[in-house]
Amino acid sequence: MWRALFLALGISSIILGAECLAVEKAILKSKEQAIGADYEDAPKGREITPPDWAPWSLMSGGVVVVLYSFTLPKRVKD
Repeated sequence: MWRALFLALGISSIILGAECLAVEKAILKSKEQAIGADYEDAPKGREITPPDWAPWSLMSGGVVVVLYSFTLPKRVKD
């Protein structure tokens, strides 16, 4: 179970790092925009710009966690 958990966390971190490498910025919609209201004065949403170190740190940390998950011993059935 621990092996699968660490493997999933590592792969998720690698994918998130690759996404940060591919995107320049992400804009999250506000509740009013998600509902579909077409108001001119509706808040635009939150803009997220990943820092330069984020993609490489996430991918390298994910690789370390994936490699760690392979070194965990398999569960021995008694």
